[in-house]
Amino acid sequence: MPSRESEGTLLALIVLLLLSLEPVVIKANPVNPFAFASTASLFASCILWKPLLATGKTGEIREKPGELKKTFLTGLFATAIAYSLFTYGTKMSTAINSAILTRFEVFYSFLIGWLFLRERITTKGTFSAFALVSGVFLVVTGGKGVKVREGDILLLLTPLFWQIGHAIAKRTSYSPLTIATLRNTFGGLLLLIPVVKTGFAFTPLALAEGAIIALTQSLWYYSIARINLSKATAILTPSPVLSVIVSMVLLGERVTVYHIAGLTLIIAGTLLVALEKSERR
Repeated sequence: MPSRESEGTLLALIVLLLLSLEPVVIKANPVNPFAFASTASLFASCILWKPLLATGKTGEIREKPGELKKTFLTGLFATAIAYSLFTYGTKMSTAINSAILTRFEVFYSFLIGWLFLRERITTKGTFSAFALVSGVFLVVTGGKGVKVREGDILLLLTPLFWQIGHAIAKRTSYSPLTIATLRNTFGGLLLLIPVVKTGFAFTPLALAEGAIIALTQSLWYYSIARINLSKATAILTPSPVLSVIVSMVLLGERVTVYHIAGLTLIIAGTLLVALEKSERR
């Protein structure tokens, strides 16, 4: 029987593959980003409510109503705020930049995991984090000076709010499926507020994005229930590899030697951290 460590690692790897498609779907979105984000989140919640009701896990909501506040905050930070930044940032930048810049999440995860979750950061973990961040820097700068592009700041802020939401979720006593369902329900409803001002518009891509969200988030919460948040986040870092390939094929975006060199560092850092054992201080 596989250990919790190997189960959590495998689940994070599956999430990695699914997340690789997300920047391309968002970049191809032709409608208002707020409307897209709200529709995708609410569709994801509709998908997740079905198994939640079928398994009877809704009972824990009645048994522990105090935990609703935590899932609301998770929806606020990790979905409403982060997803708004993610969709607008991706539309204003490129799918490749979006996939790579959001990998700064590994830096935020190490910091938040150490400060608030008492997760132990090893020398190997620190080295892998530097390799990951160096790879991101190399790809973004193209081997030259730092050039801030329109939308890039939003993309750099996105993973900070993801990690704040993840840290809250990790300390929530609901099951992973319940957390994912409520996160998207609260987040999708909160996103309707700016939609009232910006206008609603529909695209089938929002439904595809909703399906990706439902699957990745439920698997993600099962993963971080088994392994360190910092380790799980680091495993997701190579997602730009597939995003770059898909962007080249579908969107015609150009890949340079700096993208390749940076992604090599990113993969190396991820392999190092994937072999780490989850520990607490």
